[in-house]
Amino acid sequence: MQAILVTNDDGISSPGIKALARVLKQLGDVYTVAPEGEQSAVAHSLTLHKPIRSTHAAEKAYFINGTPTDCVILAVNKLLPVRPDIIVSGVNSGANLGDDITYSGTVAAAIEGTLLGIPSIAVSLVRENNSNGNRSSTSGFLTAARYARDIAARVLEKGLPGNTLLNVNVPHVRRIKGIRITKQGRRVYDNLVQERHDPRGREYYWIGGTVPVWESPEDSDFAAVREGYVSVTPVHLDLTNYQALRYLEETWGMTHKSQK
Repeated sequence: MQAILVTNDDGISSPGIKALARVLKQLGDVYTVAPEGEQSAVAHSLTLHKPIRSTHAAEKAYFINGTPTDCVILAVNKLLPVRPDIIVSGVNSGANLGDDITYSGTVAAAIEGTLLGIPSIAVSLVRENNSNGNRSSTSGFLTAARYARDIAARVLEKGLPGNTLLNVNVPHVRRIKGIRITKQGRRVYDNLVQERHDPRGREYYWIGGTVPVWESPEDSDFAAVREGYVSVTPVHLDLTNYQALRYLEETWGMTHKSQK
């Protein structure tokens, strides 16, 4: 039977991870290792300057006082009795589209799994009113978990290219039209940092207080979700810009190849 590791960045008690773990049991043995509380936007951070502790929460379920990346490392190397066949991170409460993947703890968990050589998927529920809505609402998570199950089944059967994870975003709409393979979009923030004052007149700052503007070609993740499709974006861990590499070789008169 397949061994499946489930994690997230919203915490062990979030409705998204509960729905995901429940649905993925249809594919195999599910082990849950997640942060004890919310760890959104921690990216690929590690806990290096304090002890990490795990707590046995339920059968095949643990929570730890660390980041999503910590969860994957501890799960694979210490907590699980077997090496996972696949890692599924989510279901995140809110989108992880475009540039969001560089901040996302949900995606970071899938990145860590990929670094460890385990096929990995990050799954998010795109809720337009997420910033003002009730994060504990279960609406949409079960649907997202079912799509995650279907995509995970394909990955278990077909595998993934090396150093590649899947970033999945599921729209929160009445009728999902299907699945699209997409590329990473891009968004631009205006007035990203807002300056405010507390009741005593002291200055403070708030990051991310404005609505972003998307650059959304038809084959992007954002365009797919906007049109009611589940977006599946393959993300490669090699961040080398090969076009720029060739440009530097030509303009600098150098080569990246070793000289003997």
